[in-house]
Amino acid sequence: MVQGTTSDAGKTTLVAGLCRVFADLHIKVAPFKPQNMALNSAVTPCGGEIGRAQALQAKAARLALDVDFNPILLKPNSDTGAQVIVHGKALKHKTSSNMEASEYQYYKKIAMQAVLSSHQRLTQQYDLVVVEGAGSPAEINLREGDIANMGFAEAVDCPVLIIADIDKGGVFAQLVGTLMLLSQSEQDRVVGFVINRFRGDIKLLESGLTWLEERTNKPVLGVLPYLHGLDISSEDALVTKQAAVEGSSTSEKVRIVVLVYPHMSNHTDFDALRHHEDIDCQFLFAKGSKDESNPEKIAIPPCDLIILPGSKNVRSDLDFLRKRGWHDDIAKHLRYQGKVIGICGGYQMLGELIDDPEGLEGQSGMSRGLGYFAMKTVLKADKTLTNVSGILQLAGKTAEIKGYEIHAGQSTLTVKDTDKETKSTHLLNIQGEGQGVLSGDGQITGCYLHGLFDQPEALQLFMSWLGHDVSKAPSVEALEEQAIERVSTACQTHLDMVKIKKIVTQWYN
Repeated sequence: MVQGTTSDAGKTTLVAGLCRVFADLHIKVAPFKPQNMALNSAVTPCGGEIGRAQALQAKAARLALDVDFNPILLKPNSDTGAQVIVHGKALKHKTSSNMEASEYQYYKKIAMQAVLSSHQRLTQQYDLVVVEGAGSPAEINLREGDIANMGFAEAVDCPVLIIADIDKGGVFAQLVGTLMLLSQSEQDRVVGFVINRFRGDIKLLESGLTWLEERTNKPVLGVLPYLHGLDISSEDALVTKQAAVEGSSTSEKVRIVVLVYPHMSNHTDFDALRHHEDIDCQFLFAKGSKDESNPEKIAIPPCDLIILPGSKNVRSDLDFLRKRGWHDDIAKHLRYQGKVIGICGGYQMLGELIDDPEGLEGQSGMSRGLGYFAMKTVLKADKTLTNVSGILQLAGKTAEIKGYEIHAGQSTLTVKDTDKETKSTHLLNIQGEGQGVLSGDGQITGCYLHGLFDQPEALQLFMSWLGHDVSKAPSVEALEEQAIERVSTACQTHLDMVKIKKIVTQWYN
């Protein structure tokens, strides 16, 4: 098991790298994360839902996705509550699948049984399971009933590596402090340390490594270098830059602004845009405010395209958008012939009405949409979870497209597609069925499909719709594969893999 001194210490990356190393040694290896908290998820072949980090790790292990790789997934939809996903499906809890944090503390005993059953199935199918912890094992307030870190490690009796990010500073304090806050039995199962994101002369670090080993009686199993440009799937952190809010860009690149609201989901939808050399894709953040009646307003800067991304609480995020004046900015953007795309929750916002009668994403009730599509959305308890492939139809051209859908909303056009007033058309053709909407004036479109830009041909077609010809870039899948190989090579070069394999063998013998 890989545990970290902090969030974003490199647990996901190290597990992915180890999975690829062992897979290339023809060892049947599987990734596993007992409990994940993330708004970025992927759809398994069986129609389940797991964290995208585990999807990446499965790819590293050269495996199809399986709900057992991430048996408990928590998808926050408020400051204190989350939707609970168990074995890929939303838990039916009281009147909804949402659970407050205080309630979840009592539910952990049941959740642990789901975790252990998944782990048992994996250990029966695979020679090796590489487990990712969550956050830090030294979070004292979360120790009771822990299923994500040492609580799980103790339950299944597995060895633990602790990874720390030296780029954050204070790496020796991180490691020693984390170890000292563990119980004796937990300390005993820590078999070594890994230091991540080191840059500089390793000789300057050696005296510190020697001190650390003598102080803790634990070996340092490797120092991984800072891999510049590595952009591997993260749980929730946006790896990006803030949009410029004054003036317009002088760049000749395609200018795209993605609106960031509090419950934004699946930001990996925009990885292909961020990586493209001809596209300037930026994220616009608006700070929260203690006084939501008069929040800080940051205008949407001039751009070619505004994207409304997915959301885990659409009505709340729509209210957030309005309070910051972004609805007026969108209208102004359209008057100047700009384009708008809504994806999943953002697609719902573009309609006339969003109805959540059961309170699936918060308080029950209805919200008025932005009104650009003659469409009504009703949130229903049974989620749509499916992998999709079809044809993108835009600007008189077509391109093959594939992705996935994860949504509780069921959207219905309130007028027929052939209505002379709207003249709207479908954006996608999925197995002969029209899906998504393209407005009659061709300026606004939206759909439920995540991964719209992941195929190079589809991305080029969207850019052509914006009036730009861009070069063909590698697919997101190809970029992910390159990243996995970089991490695998770093693990083989900078970790003592002989000692790691020996530790695993001795532990279970």
